[in-house]
Amino acid sequence: MSSIFVTTLLWVAALSSGIMAGVYFAFSGFIMQAFNKLSASQAVAAMNVINVTILRSVFMPLFFASTIVSLFLVIAGLFYWSETGAGLMMVAGLVYFIGMFICTAIFNVPLNNRLASLEPDSENLNKIWPHYFQTWTNWNHLRAVSSLVTCVVCIWLLSSNYC
Repeated sequence: MSSIFVTTLLWVAALSSGIMAGVYFAFSGFIMQAFNKLSASQAVAAMNVINVTILRSVFMPLFFASTIVSLFLVIAGLFYWSETGAGLMMVAGLVYFIGMFICTAIFNVPLNNRLASLEPDSENLNKIWPHYFQTWTNWNHLRAVSSLVTCVVCIWLLSSNYC
């Protein structure tokens, strides 16, 4: 599997998934925890502002580029299937694509959209926020772990001379 393409792909995957793991870790580790200490209306407002801001930030190109890179990992794993490490490369790509991208699309984004549709003075915020907080954070844990696993596997492949 030793090629400039595979080595570069693994480096890009390791770095981009590592950055994404850090972002998701920050949200799970302290950002959401801080929001949960606010009143429900303040927490909802803060999360909505972040969700609008993040769409116009460097996060989005990294989000989509790292997802594309994960698919390239899967394709490269299939292409080099008979070589040592190819299966792990494919697993790293699948873990990232499913655990980060699909999880975001199916769970976190719909939760964000529902939160954005709420009226700021809704009486239901005190009921909705705790459910949103718990559910969103649980799915975010999966995104953080999936990103970290991909990062670790890519670094391991790079350090094990499989590329």
